[in-house]
Amino acid sequence: MGKRKREMAERIKEARKTTYRASLRNIPSSPRKMRYVADLIRGMEVNKAFATLRFNAKAASKDLEKLLRATIDVWEQKNGKAENVELYITKVFVDEGVTLKRMRPAPQGRGYRIRKRSNHVTMFVDAKPNAEN
Repeated sequence: MGKRKREMAERIKEARKTTYRASLRNIPSSPRKMRYVADLIRGMEVNKAFATLRFNAKAASKDLEKLLRATIDVWEQKNGKAENVELYITKVFVDEGVTLKRMRPAPQGRGYRIRKRSNHVTMFVDAKPNAEN
């Protein structure tokens, strides 16, 4: 590995020490449906996001609530208890996962294609800068 690549790898490694993220992969719903709920909680404080997800009627909110708990656990592993700290969601993004292609029988010997989509969600959490003082 060259010097430039090694230095960049070290910078990335240092940046990851202060990054608190978790991800869910291969969730069996379309990315578009998941993005509706992810857009609701992006930038929110964690307790408010829990309340929003709890009372949201969309099925994707259960998966995002599970992911939010996992992200908070990652933060607590690196920093200790999160009781006095005001955490908020810095980034949430939804990527397209694997698409299963199926066929549905149609009239006159034809077949219609069914695409069963999945998605990957990644969430980042951080503490408010003024809360650490």
